[in-house]
Amino acid sequence: MTRGGRTKTVASLLAVGLGLAGASLHAQAPKRRVIGMSQCNLGEPWRQQMNADIRKAAAAHPGLEVVFKDAQNDSLVQRSHVEELVAQKVDLIVISPREAAALTKPVAQAFEAGIPVIVLDRAVLGDKFTCFIGADNRQIGRAAGEWIRRTLGGKGRIVELEGLMTSTPGQDRHTGFREGLDAAKNPGLEVVFEADMQWLEPNARREMESALARFPKIDLVYAHNDPGAHGAWLAARAAGREGEMRFVGIDALSHEGLRYVRQGVLDATLEYPTGGAEAIATALRIFAGETVEKKIVLGSRLYTKENVDAGGAAVSAAGQAKDEKGARR
Repeated sequence: MTRGGRTKTVASLLAVGLGLAGASLHAQAPKRRVIGMSQCNLGEPWRQQMNADIRKAAAAHPGLEVVFKDAQNDSLVQRSHVEELVAQKVDLIVISPREAAALTKPVAQAFEAGIPVIVLDRAVLGDKFTCFIGADNRQIGRAAGEWIRRTLGGKGRIVELEGLMTSTPGQDRHTGFREGLDAAKNPGLEVVFEADMQWLEPNARREMESALARFPKIDLVYAHNDPGAHGAWLAARAAGREGEMRFVGIDALSHEGLRYVRQGVLDATLEYPTGGAEAIATALRIFAGETVEKKIVLGSRLYTKENVDAGGAAVSAAGQAKDEKGARR
């Protein structure tokens, strides 16, 4: 073979090799998947954290793209967002619904259209969805009620600032709290004021101002989230009464509830994990063809000034908070 022939042969082999390598790389490229994330609102720090957790988890997988929608606390807007995502034929929908009843139908329609739906944090009615991920709000509320009952020694006047009561977390955190108080056996515990502050700190502050004007003695404020508890504390401080009462919230974000506990603003907060990372992990399982659980329940912890730096106390299935050795707290 001549030198020129050998050169052409080497060039041909290189071309074939590069072609095969290119084909191999193309075959190994991850399939692009689009996830639609329908968030009910971004007015709460906890929901901002949920989106951040989803974004971070998805970023670890180059084939994933997440399209975020913010309903701005409007169920009709959120309904239209779900319909848009269905029309766009996204590969999967993650939704944290504002209200159960209002979002049940669009979620069911997406599910019936063949799009997997992960319901995050707040449930919808029925079972026409792929998977629900969230902590047990009733259990968390019960743990809060039990801690409050023990802390007050079975006697005290309480303000309850509720989350949106048309949402399942608001309903469950209220029901569990009343179970934990066990007022039938502890008649000295009295909820003297309750109001729906819709998860928002300004609303909680305004409602707490009303409670302070009506009641000269308040022993404790239980709010369904940490912004609500903080809003109540701000109102009490403005009235010069923050030292007269205790404040308990739910969420336990590191930059919010846990910081408030360390500062002495809140006496206790209970963890409510966002489930963002778990939603992406579950979506990947679905894309891989796995059958996922219908319901994934996330754990919770109770944090007080005494245990916050040690990592808090796990909340048991019965709603009680226990330390790592199992001792009741």
